[in-house]
Amino acid sequence: MSHPVVHMDRRSVIMGLAAGTVIPLSGCTGGSSGLFYSEADIITLSDQAWADALRRERQLRDPYYLSRVERVGRAMVPASGQTHLDWEFVVLDNDTVNAWVLPNGKVAFHKGLLDLMDEDGHVAAVMGHEMGHVAGRHAQARANQQRGADIGMQIATIALQSQGVDIDRNTAAILGAGVTYGVILPYSRQHEFEADQRGVDFMVASGYRASDAVDVWMALSTMHEQSNFEFMSTHPSDDARIAAMREHIAARGYA
Repeated sequence: MSHPVVHMDRRSVIMGLAAGTVIPLSGCTGGSSGLFYSEADIITLSDQAWADALRRERQLRDPYYLSRVERVGRAMVPASGQTHLDWEFVVLDNDTVNAWVLPNGKVAFHKGLLDLMDEDGHVAAVMGHEMGHVAGRHAQARANQQRGADIGMQIATIALQSQGVDIDRNTAAILGAGVTYGVILPYSRQHEFEADQRGVDFMVASGYRASDAVDVWMALSTMHEQSNFEFMSTHPSDDARIAAMREHIAARGYA
């Protein structure tokens, strides 16, 4: 289902609120952080995007895969500082090399990625990176940055109906699940580096080796030419991110 692009000024928003055609965003204050959309707004949209993604994708029920992701994910939630979220971890029966997270704590690993990982520490490296995006409120910042961008739809123009919501593919991309819809919207270079650093911190705090993160990124950096490789395809250059990660590990004194 396609949606028109709608550009709304303050007067239009106020009129829409009065008419009931625009849903109020309770935290749109534009405070000191510069984030226009509140966490509650993003969580609401993420819940809808997650439900829609699970309808579109086939989940893998194999206990071997599920237990790995669940075990690592649950171990790392406390270190992420995001214990208030209702975390959920699933494995998608998809051979592409990818993983993604939504701001509401919903994490999806593709079978193709897990097949490349021998140890929990490798899973933790990717898990930490994804949790780093959540802890850094990166999707929220990206949503704000996309307010004035013509990408097919702005989050502020989505009317969440009382029953059944079709999540626009570009909205899903803003939130982090765009791969399910064939849309890849990269985080900023700064956000990727921040997610890397937070991810390493979360790993170490959860009992995993920081060196596993470097090993994973180095291994994945050799796969960009493969047709089923999607993870990191829009990330900063491999050399830059690995160098930055090593610098962070050294600065923190991690073994």
